[in-house]
Amino acid sequence: MEWNIKSRNIKLHDAQKAFIQEKLGKLERYLDGINDWKVECRFETLRGSGETYTVQATLLADHGIILRAEERDRELYAAVEAVHDNLQRQIRRFKEKHYRRGKLRRTAGEIIAAPLPALPEDAEQAEERQIIRAKEVTLRPMFSDEAIEQMELLGHSFFVFRDAETEKIQVVYRRNDGNYGLIMPR
Repeated sequence: MEWNIKSRNIKLHDAQKAFIQEKLGKLERYLDGINDWKVECRFETLRGSGETYTVQATLLADHGIILRAEERDRELYAAVEAVHDNLQRQIRRFKEKHYRRGKLRRTAGEIIAAPLPALPEDAEQAEERQIIRAKEVTLRPMFSDEAIEQMELLGHSFFVFRDAETEKIQVVYRRNDGNYGLIMPR
C-alpha cells in the first residue's frame, strides 16, 4: 500500500503522519485491495468557523474503486476521525450494493439524452473564471451504471470514464431533475 500524505499551511509531525496512516489503514479490514492513499491536510482560517483543519482522503482499490472523503474540524485528529467514519460508511454502502445485486454481473445502462445548457448571452461580461486545480485520472473500462456509482461515491456531479463496450471516453453527469445524462463524443 502506497501512502501520499501532503500538507498545506501546516507542518505535519511524524506522530501525526503515523496517526493518519494507522487510523485510515484500519479501513483495509473492510475493503480488501487498497493500493494507494492520497491524504491532504490543510490549515485554514475561515470567517465563520475560525481556524480549522481540513483533511481530504482518497483511496484507490482493486477494480478501479475510488472513494473520497473531506472533513473539517478545529482539531486535526478529530478531522481524521471524521474522514475515517465517512469512508467507512462509503465502503459499507458500496459493499451492500455489490453483494445485493451480484459482484460480477453487469449490463450496460440506458443512454439518457439531454440538451446541453445554453451559454450566457453576454459571455464577455460574465465573471472571469480560473482553473485552480488540475487532476490526472486513470480511465479504466466500465459500464455507465458503474460510472454513476463511482460519481455518487466521490460526491461529484460528473464522471469521466472509458466505456467497456465501445472503448470510447464518455461522461456521465447528474441533471438538475435528479436523473443522469450521458455524453458520448463522436
